[in-house]
Amino acid sequence: MRVIGIIAEYNPFHSGHEYLIQQARRIVADPRAIVMPVITGPFTQRGLPSLLPPQIRARQALSCGADLVLQLPFTFSCAPSSRFAYGGVSELINTGVVTDIAFGIDSGDPDLLRKLAATDFEASDDYRNALRDALDEGLSYPAARARAIGAVAGPEAGEAVSGPNSILALEYLAALGKLDKKGRINITTIERAGSGYSSDDTSSAMPSASAIRSRLISSCAPEYRQSQVASSLMGLMPDASLAVMLAYQGKEFSYIDYGSYLRSALGRVISDADPDRYAYMGDSLSGYLRNKGEDVRPGVLPVEDHDGKIFEKVMATKRYTMTRMLRALTSCVTGQTEQDIRDLVSPSYVRVLGFNREGRYCLKIMRKCAGIPIVMNPSDALELCSSDPVLARMHELDMRAASVYWELAGMDSAHEWELPPLQL
Repeated sequence: MRVIGIIAEYNPFHSGHEYLIQQARRIVADPRAIVMPVITGPFTQRGLPSLLPPQIRARQALSCGADLVLQLPFTFSCAPSSRFAYGGVSELINTGVVTDIAFGIDSGDPDLLRKLAATDFEASDDYRNALRDALDEGLSYPAARARAIGAVAGPEAGEAVSGPNSILALEYLAALGKLDKKGRINITTIERAGSGYSSDDTSSAMPSASAIRSRLISSCAPEYRQSQVASSLMGLMPDASLAVMLAYQGKEFSYIDYGSYLRSALGRVISDADPDRYAYMGDSLSGYLRNKGEDVRPGVLPVEDHDGKIFEKVMATKRYTMTRMLRALTSCVTGQTEQDIRDLVSPSYVRVLGFNREGRYCLKIMRKCAGIPIVMNPSDALELCSSDPVLARMHELDMRAASVYWELAGMDSAHEWELPPLQL
């Protein structure tokens, strides 16, 4: 049995995601291969609440070709690319059933990425100096890293790791080098089709998730009437995926106002007695956030900032990347500390979000092979927590993140406890 693991956000599930699933099955030459994505939870890697709850995104994936969907714990979902990739690869390997891991790349040269992933750039003074210079210029860490790699390994290498997909691909390969030293997992790379990762172009045959979110918010906020959503997104994503969004909006979730969330999160930082203890808040970031509080108070910042872009523009600075700020704000809201980042090094359990008939069979085998506990319902973890403090803390953060998210999405904060895995 071939089991293809995929690490994704599906925020929301679009045609490019469906294409990757189809291509992965084609490349392994097994149309019946089990596809098992592990997806982010209520918060994304960038640090913002996800557009849709993980349970809805899991339903979208199952409706469009996936068989068994898992959830990545919050501490790895809302994290830099290296931690995000390591957590995802670790969880997939610990299922005990994954034979292949598939991911997208921007470059058409996967061999070059493998070579770069095996290179210890951190040991090079030239690399460290180039990285520091690029960061001092105000480049984001991924952009600075790509420039530094190019300075050491040549322009072709820098170009190969400059795209978002290839940046993550490099981290997936590095994680596999640490976690799969015997090379038992087959690696399947698939060149990205359609629009770029952050492109807002909706004229492409495969618009990005960023473009879909932008169209949705600009066209439909704040009412998000079902007819508005349908007419705005029709043709931009698989029909089955859009149908799931339409069927459950207003019943299982409401769309989040990102500007309101960010102002509220900043308020938490300002009122906290010791914000420096929270993850990603080092290097005087908490002081910067406190000082900027006056610039985003009501009456200064427009209330109708549904996508949070005005907030981000006001807060932007060369010293700190926006993703760093967003992760720090969310860490404060959820209570994730720097100590958590040091203590929680890999997923301690597998959370199952949903499955179909083929996925149920795979899950049955997983129960015998998994290297970490399998959690079907949040309450299943409570018994495990009593004997494993690391798992207990990871689960606590997951439930805190879920509680914050469900309130933002117009549901009871305890809603997560009522959600068993979806059986499609």
